[in-house]
Amino acid sequence: MQTGQPVGSRTLSRRLQNPLSPATIRNVMADLEDSGLLFSPHTSAGRLPTQLGLRLFVDGLLEVGNLTDQERSSIEGPCNASGRTVEEMLSEATEALSGLSRCAGLVLAPTADVPFKQVEFASLGPGEALAIMVTESGVVENRVINLPPGMPQSALTEAANYLNARLSGRTLEDVRAEIHLELAEHRAQLDELSAKVVEAGLATWANEKKENGTLIVRGRANLLDDVTAMAELDRIRGLFEALDSKEGFVQLLESTEGAEGVQIFIGAENELFHNTECSMIVAPYRDSKSRFIGAIGVIGPTRINYARIVPLVDHTASVIGRILS
Repeated sequence: MQTGQPVGSRTLSRRLQNPLSPATIRNVMADLEDSGLLFSPHTSAGRLPTQLGLRLFVDGLLEVGNLTDQERSSIEGPCNASGRTVEEMLSEATEALSGLSRCAGLVLAPTADVPFKQVEFASLGPGEALAIMVTESGVVENRVINLPPGMPQSALTEAANYLNARLSGRTLEDVRAEIHLELAEHRAQLDELSAKVVEAGLATWANEKKENGTLIVRGRANLLDDVTAMAELDRIRGLFEALDSKEGFVQLLESTEGAEGVQIFIGAENELFHNTECSMIVAPYRDSKSRFIGAIGVIGPTRINYARIVPLVDHTASVIGRILS
């Protein structure tokens, strides 16, 4: 598992705490190979675990380790730092997880299409205001919006009251068309300046969702550490292309919504990793009411150190959930 190279019977016999002869180990290996749990890359080579063998190990034999104080600090530090947006916090947490695991880290950030709790606008000076959005899950997002110079605070307050009356407990997608229709037909009971604030806020949140997407990936170069052949490089290149297009990965992370704890996808168990010899370890993070907010995890070779990385992913998801709550 450490080198990714086939292991022979003599090598194992020297490393076992309870000594077994190489002949006995060869017999056991042959039985495991007949069961589809090991395979030999070529006749004279040792054995490697198959995907089925790795699944048996992960589900039935894996003993998860404990995190060190330094590892906990490396995760909690980037998560707890103040003065950043949610995306910035998630990006730094994912980068920290990638560095600790030596894998590619990825996170499904909270989508913009979540129920609102409250909206506020605060003047920043001539022509600018801060739009503050708080979701029901406790996520706070700040966005700077451009407004006509001389916008009074009363117009900002009126716009916030109007949006709160319609958005509270509902998503932007639920009410955007309704609000635009009211504004177009002048049924919003807003003066011209307040209406401009409402339109600017809606445009900012809509564009944010459209442009940014929800998948953040860090540390992809770690997947190249063990690539030694052109065929392996071609497989990893295909995975990079899928990550760039976000194809399938958002849906895969969203599929953890109903999961309990860490989920492990090994090799071709998921079409995204077909022929890549990669695995993904992922965990959902939730708010204080156990509602799904997003998911975070890592992608690495199938021979990654599952016992060490599973608690890293689990702890990172727990810390993020606690902070966002």
